[in-house]
Parts: sequence; structure tokens; C-alpha cells
Amino acid sequence: MEVWILFYEDIDSSTNEAFEIRRFLAEGKEMGITVKVFSPEQFDLLVTDKDRDMILIDGEAQSLPDFLLPRTPPIETGYFSLAVIRQLERLGVETYNGSVCIEAVSDKMHTHQILCEQGLPTPTTMLAKFPVDIALVEKHIGFPVVVKTLLGVNGTGVFLVETEDAFNDLMNLVGETNPDIQLIFQKYVAASRGRDLRVFVVDGNVIACMERRAKDGGFKANYSQGGSILEFDLNEEAKQIALKTADVLDIRVAGIDLLFTDKGFTICEANTFPGFKGLEQACDVNIPRTIFNSMKDRLTERQSDKKLSSVNIINK
Repeated sequence: MEVWILFYEDIDSSTNEAFEIRRFLAEGKEMGITVKVFSPEQFDLLVTDKDRDMILIDGEAQSLPDFLLPRTPPIETGYFSLAVIRQLERLGVETYNGSVCIEAVSDKMHTHQILCEQGLPTPTTMLAKFPVDIALVEKHIGFPVVVKTLLGVNGTGVFLVETEDAFNDLMNLVGETNPDIQLIFQKYVAASRGRDLRVFVVDGNVIACMERRAKDGGFKANYSQGGSILEFDLNEEAKQIALKTADVLDIRVAGIDLLFTDKGFTICEANTFPGFKGLEQACDVNIPRTIFNSMKDRLTERQSDKKLSSVNIINK
């Protein structure tokens, strides 16, 4: 089995993301899987009805892998990385995750629209437009209010604005300096201040869950932002919310973030490029091996279906 990982950084760098790529390489080697890492910029996209079993990398034709594992958020790398994923999909390469769900989930407003349509619990969310109608925000969301950039990742671009005056000052500043910025306003869930859950889902199965707690009583609980982590024993309600979220968004490898409420849980957001360094520290779990085993099962199913199809053709 051959797996390509799409990644935009130097794999020897000190970032959590590069560490996780090295984990995939190490586990793949132990499992006898050929794992190759490519940057989006190495690809040349040539759309043709010929040579449908290859793609150009560094100008040279390469045979296609069995699977593609994108680890390159479009917000970081732009349109081209998404185009690479689409090209490989159209050539028949199975992806973990696919371009459609990556594009949908990268837009936080779109994500919440999909989840609400399916009856899943999410905080009340409003798309900003300038000038901002503060009375409308007060009426439907209230203060404090969470302000998020539409495309932020890893806790970046998320702010808690405590009062109407502070919100008004921030919106005036944004309106004067960057009126085209895309923001959403979200109802603040007080019961979950400084803590949340990260539920890791692979191919419809909950693999592990950790609670993240903000440092020094802060607002953001992300591990990448310095939060502490510990394993969390999910109840059935939270498990089903996470599984249905991954299902309706069609995410094979998902990080589902849940907030605590007075009555249970609500969905903060979903992630198609979930980090797992902290999760592996907090929980007894091997994420790369789990993902590779899922791919192996999928490949076995494909091969069985192909053999059965061949037998049926012969019998006819």
C-alpha cells in the first residue's frame, strides 16, 4: 500500500504539524507501508483525457498512490492545494479527507449552516456585515460575544468581547481598517469558559477524547495555544454528537470540538486537519496507525469488490 501525504512545511521543523508528519512516516515504515510526503508546489496539474494513471511531480510522471492524506489547510496554502486534492480524486485516488468536505469545513459559517440543518446543537451564529447593527447582535446573541474570523485555525482569529462598548470599539476599528474582513459572531457558552473537548473520529469511530483547559484562566483551551490536556471519558450523548457531526460533514479523519453546556454539549467546530500530538500524550492511542489500518481495510474491501466483479463478468 502506498500513501501520499500533502504537506506544506519542512518536515524537519519544530512545529507540531511537522512532528505529526514524522509520526506518520515512522509508523508507516513499521507497518510496511510506503509513505511519501509532497508539497502542493511540487505538483503540475495537467487536465487531459490521456494518462489517467499518473500525475506530474517535479515535472516527472508519477504513478498514483492508493490513498492521499491531505495535511495542508487551504487557508495556509491557498487554492492550489485544494486543486491538487481534486485532481487526485478525479484520477481515482481515495482521500482522507476529500476536497468537498475540506472546502465546506474551512468555512465556519457554512459548517454551522450544515449542522443546524441536521438538527445538531451549535451556538447561535451570525455572519457579520459592516456597518454592524449592534442592537441586532445584542438581541439575538448578547454579550459577552465570541468574534471569529471565518477561516481561522488552531484558535487563531478567535476573540471574546465582554461588553457592548468593547464590541463597538472593535467593530469601529475593523470597519475603518479592514471592512472586507469576514467575521462571525457567536453566542458565548459560559459553562465552557476555558475548557472544551476534542473528540478524534476516524472512519465513523471515536478513537479518543481529551479535555483541553486554558492556561491561567484564559478563554482559549487549544493545546496549540498552551492549554493543558487530559483524557476524557465521553458519555453516549457527546459520542453521538461527535459521530453525527463527522458523518453529516463527511469527514473521515475528524477533530470535533465540543463545548460544555448546562444541559450537555454543543458543537464548537469541526476540523479536517486535526492535530494529535496532544491527544497521543493524553490518551493511550496511536493515531497514524489507526488511520493506516482504516486505509488497509478500505483497500481490502476494494480488492474484494474488484475480484467479485471480475467473477461476475466471467460467469455472465
